Amino acid sequence: MQHFLNGRRLLWPGLALAALALAIVVLGGRLATRAYMDEAEARGQTTLRLAVSALTGQISRYKSLPQLIADNDDIQLLLASPDDQALRDVANRYLKSINGLLESSDIYLIKPGGDTISASNYDLPTTFVGENYSYRPYYQDAIRGGIGRFFALGVMSNMRGYYFSAPVILGERVAGVVVLKVHIEEIEASWRGGDFELTVTDPEGIIFMSSRPLWLYSSMKPLTSEMLARTTASRRYSDAILRNLPVSRFMADGRELLAISERGNTREFLEVAEEMPEAGWTVHVLADTGSARAQSLTAVVLALLALGLAALAGAIVLQRRARLAERMQMQQSAQQELERRVEERTADLALVNTRLETEVAERRATEQQLRQTQADLIQAGKLAALGQMSAALSHEFNQPLAAVKTYADNAAILIDRERVAEARDNVSRISSLTDRMASISRHLRNFARKPNQKLGPVSLQEVVHDTQEIVGWRLKAADATLSVDLGPSPLTVKAGSVRLQQVLVNIVTNAADAIEGLPDRRIELMARRKAGKVTITVRDHGPGVPKAIAERIFDPFFSTKGVGKGLGLGLSISYNIIKDFGGSLGVMNHAEGGALFTIELDAMRSAMREAAE
Repeated sequence: MQHFLNGRRLLWPGLALAALALAIVVLGGRLATRAYMDEAEARGQTTLRLAVSALTGQISRYKSLPQLIADNDDIQLLLASPDDQALRDVANRYLKSINGLLESSDIYLIKPGGDTISASNYDLPTTFVGENYSYRPYYQDAIRGGIGRFFALGVMSNMRGYYFSAPVILGERVAGVVVLKVHIEEIEASWRGGDFELTVTDPEGIIFMSSRPLWLYSSMKPLTSEMLARTTASRRYSDAILRNLPVSRFMADGRELLAISERGNTREFLEVAEEMPEAGWTVHVLADTGSARAQSLTAVVLALLALGLAALAGAIVLQRRARLAERMQMQQSAQQELERRVEERTADLALVNTRLETEVAERRATEQQLRQTQADLIQAGKLAALGQMSAALSHEFNQPLAAVKTYADNAAILIDRERVAEARDNVSRISSLTDRMASISRHLRNFARKPNQKLGPVSLQEVVHDTQEIVGWRLKAADATLSVDLGPSPLTVKAGSVRLQQVLVNIVTNAADAIEGLPDRRIELMARRKAGKVTITVRDHGPGVPKAIAERIFDPFFSTKGVGKGLGLGLSISYNIIKDFGGSLGVMNHAEGGALFTIELDAMRSAMREAAE
């Protein structure tokens, strides 16, 4: 019984859905087709108005010109003496110049009887001069004193054109006819490639302008013998072959439609037309209904898809509601199990968290100890360097002290002999030697003490000057020279002055060790600023860095010196100091020989020596 009730519940919505889909296909298709047809007709009317306006504007542009030309004195003089060759030449040149200015096809003059006596194309092989056009309606209308209008295919040029004619009045008689022909190809070419097919028919229903060239000289009405006779008499289409356009008319959706067969295919069109009484033309705009019907079909299909999606959504909602109750029951039991597992996991996580806190504390202590060890190593490296300097420093201090004693003894003797000026000079020399020893002591004291970790703007010129004071003894011992080039403007870097000084002392000292005993004992220190960075290079002219040790040269305790000549910490400490500054330290062999150390640091605007270093 339950299955039966469920079946009935599903049957009624299915029947309602099928009925709604049928209504969409039948009624919706008709309404959509009618709406898109109305839209196509409205667009066609707009296109028709534009086409009629363009044609009317073209006719209005030229319609008064034949009358103006007929009033010209040269034209009237020629018609008064039509056999005068000189007057013909003047008229020919006049008509040619006017034709060029007006951008028309041709302008020519016909005397009574239909013979052409002057034309703008007088100098062309296809000239109209000598041709008789008495059979043309535009001549017949104008010779009777009226204004002529006529569309035809040119007999000589075989080109379509619209003809304007006006009589030339001498006294009270019509002495001749002025004819102006204009091409229509430019307007016709602008129609091609649009959404509509445009055609223009003459009073006989024959197409003489069309956006489809294959339809030219076809009749939208059945051709009769009377129509053919009238067309042949005026030679409107010269030797062109006239034919019936395979068109049939029928009613659909309350409007008249056209079916045109072409090359085995039949196309359906919606037609809007408007007559141009002044020209005797009818302009037709044909809209292909295939697009409207395709849009209608698309709308119906979209409506059916929307209905199907709505039905599917409804079925999904019903199905979800049926499953929701089942899921609620399952969730209750799952929630109880989850709560039990959460309690177990919480206890496990609390234990893990305690272990992690202990591990983090141990790692922080280890990191602090590592930093302290690194600082101690740096200080040890300094003290080791000072130990290596001790012999040279002893010499640096003993010489001034011996000189001080000598100058003091001499000063005492000079004072006893009352040679005060010479004694004052000795005292002055003693003061200078004392200043020199104080300067050396100050640089060593600054170099030996521990720097702080604060970074700031450091004057590179001051650091290099202090470095030269400290390494002077080593350069003198190696008989080496240090040339310094810091560029045209003062440089300031982000660093610590004492630590940067230690790096330069280490590198320059190593360079002095490398070139000791060699013929070329030059060391070059250079600094330049570029793109927010300051690059410091130290080059020696020694043997360079062997490839085998290039990758290990900055490792701790790695040294190429003999036993007792170094701890192998200088370059490692220097590398870490520069890294702490946010810079880089590298080494390579110079192309012309020797090692090239490169330090790159951030540039800063102003240099203020750190008080703490």
